[in-house]
Amino acid sequence: MEIKGQLAIVTGAGRGIGEAVGKRLAAMGATVLLAARDLTQLQRVQHEIQAAGGSAEAAQLDLQDEQSIANLAAAIENRHGRCDILVNNAAVGSSGKPLFEMSPAEWDQLMATNLRGPYLMIRALAPMMIAAKSGHIVNISSLAGHNPLPNGAAYSASKWGLNGLSYSVAEELRPHGIRVSVIAPGSVNTRFEGRGDRKDPNKKIQPDDVAHVVAMLVTQAPQSFVSEVLLRPTQKP
Repeated sequence: MEIKGQLAIVTGAGRGIGEAVGKRLAAMGATVLLAARDLTQLQRVQHEIQAAGGSAEAAQLDLQDEQSIANLAAAIENRHGRCDILVNNAAVGSSGKPLFEMSPAEWDQLMATNLRGPYLMIRALAPMMIAAKSGHIVNISSLAGHNPLPNGAAYSASKWGLNGLSYSVAEELRPHGIRVSVIAPGSVNTRFEGRGDRKDPNKKIQPDDVAHVVAMLVTQAPQSFVSEVLLRPTQKP
């Protein structure tokens, strides 16, 4: 399955996993719409993709703002009339504190980005996929969505929730020829885990490792799809 000429939307595309995914899909021939809050970072990634001969656009997006997502979807429909690939990657990390010390405002912000954001993106963009009777949605989850995470209960809950959302919406969209997959990586070598992270960065999963899995998922043969990939480092960092 080729993706040349397809439109791919990647959230959290200004750095880390999102940047790696955007560059990989662009190298495979897709036009990539890079979405995040930091327009400066997005434009850097966009220029690097273009310098390598790829096609990319940058769109400032606030996942916590329903209207921002609606505006993006309208712009995509008006400019491209299609949405072939959606990678819901943007997320905020663990607070590093016990749940009973976490404020409701912190809880709401985390859930708004990690769980409500993907819901709003799917709600806004799935209709274009349904009209085309094809498409692939990839949600970037975490092994924390399968395992306990002390001092990260809210983050873990958001990823458990994202997994449940993904499995269920996959059943809703299968009749329309749309495939929904989840990638659940372990520790990834990004700035995501914060300053207190003492794990060996060379032993961690690299952003390109996640991008490789995204590339595999969106080029599957049409008669099947991989529901979930658990991605672990070869050596524990």
